[in-house]
Amino acid sequence: MDQLTKDLSENQKILDSLLGVGRNYDLIHRDLYIGTWKGRLYVIDGYGDDGVIERMTAFLLGQGAALGKNASDMQEFIDRCVSFCEVDCENKIDKILTGAFIGKTILLLEGFDHCAMIDAKKFPGRSVEEPSDGKVLRGSHDGFTETLVQNTALLRRRIRDSHLTLENHKIGGRSQTDVVIAYMDNQVNQTDLELLRKKLDAIDVGSIAMSQESVAEAMVKPQWYNPFPKVRYTERPDAATASIMEGSIVLLVDNSPSVMLMPTSLFDFMEEANDYYFPPLVGTYLRYLRIIVMLLALFITPAWYLLVKDPTRVPPALTFMVPEEPGSVPLLIQLLLLDFVVDLLKLASLNTPEALSNSFSMLGALILGDFAVQARWMVPEVLVYMAFVAIANFAQPSFELGYALKLTRMVFLILAALFDIWGLAAGIVLWIIMLATTKPILGRGYLYPVCPFDGKALGRLLVRQPISKKNS
Repeated sequence: MDQLTKDLSENQKILDSLLGVGRNYDLIHRDLYIGTWKGRLYVIDGYGDDGVIERMTAFLLGQGAALGKNASDMQEFIDRCVSFCEVDCENKIDKILTGAFIGKTILLLEGFDHCAMIDAKKFPGRSVEEPSDGKVLRGSHDGFTETLVQNTALLRRRIRDSHLTLENHKIGGRSQTDVVIAYMDNQVNQTDLELLRKKLDAIDVGSIAMSQESVAEAMVKPQWYNPFPKVRYTERPDAATASIMEGSIVLLVDNSPSVMLMPTSLFDFMEEANDYYFPPLVGTYLRYLRIIVMLLALFITPAWYLLVKDPTRVPPALTFMVPEEPGSVPLLIQLLLLDFVVDLLKLASLNTPEALSNSFSMLGALILGDFAVQARWMVPEVLVYMAFVAIANFAQPSFELGYALKLTRMVFLILAALFDIWGLAAGIVLWIIMLATTKPILGRGYLYPVCPFDGKALGRLLVRQPISKKNS
């Protein structure tokens, strides 16, 4: 049976079995009489707002009996007796189960083949605080949380416009995860919006276990060999708000404090919230600094390796770059090994108690670096360049882009070791081809606005625009 009947005992038997009454300790059920009607309430403990449910139940047991005396169906009973605003009338069992598992209170009554699903839920969640990976010197210091309703409220607080649309979808066969598309209906690209809807509706997975990453992987065409991120993430409500106001689409996934900004191109990763909390000239400087540091992090070690690989190439003015002693380990192995050691220290720091993480990372780096130099495993120049690369990776606002650049740099080093300067040149060509063929979830292309070329959009990316009536 996939629908409720007018027999309360039969409905109770089905829902008791499916909801796990007696099997799940957190499934609360309560029998009650509303006048001459016998009924039952179901709610998940920890989801229901006890204060709201208590006041609502007191009203039903008191005035509700008289007000709903002549109700002919559940919808009329809801209109007469249920004082809570968010309430639906439903008779499909699968939708009732989903409603119960997302925190709604289910009310069954004898003689009615529909139930009332009352959205008196209160999710457990942490307080709104600034995200650790997107701090700013000025500006708001709040951040998204794992509660979807709280996140949408943070957007509403900043955009008090009737054109702001928050469109709900449910994905995942078993998880039935709530996903919200946020956009300005008078500015959004309707083609991109319709494509995103189709992609969400086409997701056919049992569960969205890893929140936004699972959603992104389910929507994008698989390219296992391509490490570059297809979507941009942020935990800052102000950054998400700015994207929406510019006509972009923001995708919010329940149980995740990160939201997805679309469409996305490579150049979007060069922007950061701090750019807009400083004057335009300073913001432009920070943007160019970020671009230069990214390019240096990508090319500095392969270029240095090519120079010192054949000392005859080094100009007299740059002879200080050549190591006095090559060390016991080949330079290529030293560079690759240090890349692994940096990631090892990151992982160790993540798994170390917070009070000890900083001291552990510094202690590990000092001991390993000093011992490696004294034992002649590595030369000091390698440590210097890799230390710069490690710092440069932290200057990027996107961790995903940082790891993509790291893997690309490793490929450049290996190609340079195998085929000399022609290997590095081939690696750069392959890198550009990979970027040009990367397919983001939405948008004109990964290299937009360079390819296809859009001068105005490129100018806005390269130069921080001042706020004016035209673009505010």
